[in-house]
Amino acid sequence: MVLRLAERLEVPLRERNVLLVAAGFAPLFPQRSLDDPALKSARAAIELVLKAHEPNPALAYDRHWNLVAANRLVAPLLAGVASDLLKPPFNILRLAFHPKGLAPRTVNLAEWSGHLLERLRRQCEATADPELLALYRELKSYPIPARSQPPASNNVAIPFRLRLDGEVLSFISTTMVFGTPVDITLSELALETFFPADDVTASRMRAQAAAL
Repeated sequence: MVLRLAERLEVPLRERNVLLVAAGFAPLFPQRSLDDPALKSARAAIELVLKAHEPNPALAYDRHWNLVAANRLVAPLLAGVASDLLKPPFNILRLAFHPKGLAPRTVNLAEWSGHLLERLRRQCEATADPELLALYRELKSYPIPARSQPPASNNVAIPFRLRLDGEVLSFISTTMVFGTPVDITLSELALETFFPADDVTASRMRAQAAAL
């Protein structure tokens, strides 16, 4: 009954283990390192998606938004980022908001950061994870401008617009998760794939990939 209720309420696997223990049962869902042989096929799937998405950038991150893997097209976008932000654990939200990260080069910073903060807020509400709550408070402390108006009605998605070498690159992103995980680590992994939102960006990414 505990598992049926948790499934209906879409409780994350980590919290389902907590519920099971509170009800007097043993935890059911294992948590393995990505290096575990049992997750070999999952690692291969991640690498396949990241590689197949070239010449466009794509990355994978864990429940705390720490980078797990990225394809070759991510690194060129990080030119000029402070080296201390790129040290493990490489937190991609901190990178997006930090004044020494991508924030100064993000053309639509208010819009993009507002979108990311909303995603993080929902995650905090769903999990009450102390590390995520601390990250949320940290990001709120950075000098991010407030959104002055809602997205234009003709937009289909909030773009990520980044200034790079005198050009403005524009991307739309999609988030992928594993559909039927029974391992906690795997259930908390996400893959973010970025697609060019205009011809300038598409051309630049093709040229960048050819140069690597």
